[in-house]
Amino acid sequence: MFNQEKLMHYQVEQPSWSYYMKSVRRTMEEDQMERVMRLATQSAVVIFSFNNCCMCHAMKSLFSGMGVNAMVHELDQDAKPFMRLLGNSTSLPVVFIGGKLVGSMDTVLAFHINGSLVPLLKHAGALWL
Repeated sequence: MFNQEKLMHYQVEQPSWSYYMKSVRRTMEEDQMERVMRLATQSAVVIFSFNNCCMCHAMKSLFSGMGVNAMVHELDQDAKPFMRLLGNSTSLPVVFIGGKLVGSMDTVLAFHINGSLVPLLKHAGALWL
């Protein structure tokens, strides 16, 4: 009887397969988040976009027209992991300025319309004038 109790106690303390899988999933998500943050800080302006997306093209054109040399990462092949990690955004393009998440097209255009985009770009070092 004593051995069975000890055996049962031993079995309860063993981590389950789901415990290991949660740990692996958490590690993979952390690795993906680190990858996004590493990519987002490689340049003053970073755009995550789709190759054949008209809104993404408009965003690239906006920054190009302002004289900003944005780093563009096309996510056509592996977009699902990034979509969840990029500020819970459900639409692309997603823009980082100065390593900080600004948001999608509507947010960037709102900043541009109210005049706060240019100072933000100057502060990040993307514009000098």
